[in-house]
Amino acid sequence: MTARFGALAGVALLAACTSAPAADTGAPTPSTTAGPGLTACPAEGIRITELGVDAAMGLRAMGLELVNCGTQPYELEGHPVPRLWDADRDPLAVEVVPGARSITSGFDYPPQRIMLRPGERATAALLWRNLVTDPTVVASNGAYLEISPVAGRPALPVDLDAPIDLGNTGRLGVSAWKPNA
Repeated sequence: MTARFGALAGVALLAACTSAPAADTGAPTPSTTAGPGLTACPAEGIRITELGVDAAMGLRAMGLELVNCGTQPYELEGHPVPRLWDADRDPLAVEVVPGARSITSGFDYPPQRIMLRPGERATAALLWRNLVTDPTVVASNGAYLEISPVAGRPALPVDLDAPIDLGNTGRLGVSAWKPNA
């Protein structure tokens, strides 16, 4: 729990200081588990997990961790590509914003080339505001999440501890991947 909180605190600190609608490719399926809290290594050779959400005054930051659980090096350069579905597994139209200029400041940094050896990790974050700015637009909650490590790569389901409560802004900021030091 302490390691998870520490990683989340680092992502929240990153968010504090540092597009197009999602395509419908079908709702994600639950991941298979290899034991309590462990997920089998997918064929892609990576696993992506949520590190928790830090929420304050409507601003939310969710940490993501990508682990190279395979046997070969895994290269990353860019931003994760999230897709969200509601509780009925209907796709949500979400504007994915690389960085977060339209959401808050201090979250943008350029992508860098990362080569992860087996067992190494990288982190990124999702950032959004739970705002209702238009009473004629229904607020949305993402109950299911898939992440492609970068555009063009297969998406993996990510188990959520709680819904992604976008309000009705429909915007989700995404940081670039960073190596986990």
